[in-house]
Amino acid sequence: MIVLGLILLLVGFLTGISILWTIGIVLIVVGAILWILGASGRAVGGRKHWY
Repeated sequence: MIVLGLILLLVGFLTGISILWTIGIVLIVVGAILWILGASGRAVGGRKHWY
């Protein structure tokens, strides 16, 4: 999710499409929150591990 957000940020910056920029930022923030919750050992979405 973080990688997809970075790609959308880059594409949005290069093409000047602001909606891609916004979606990229949202994906990076949500991905970082899920990553932090998962790394701290908390269950995310009812699961301890996502395979």
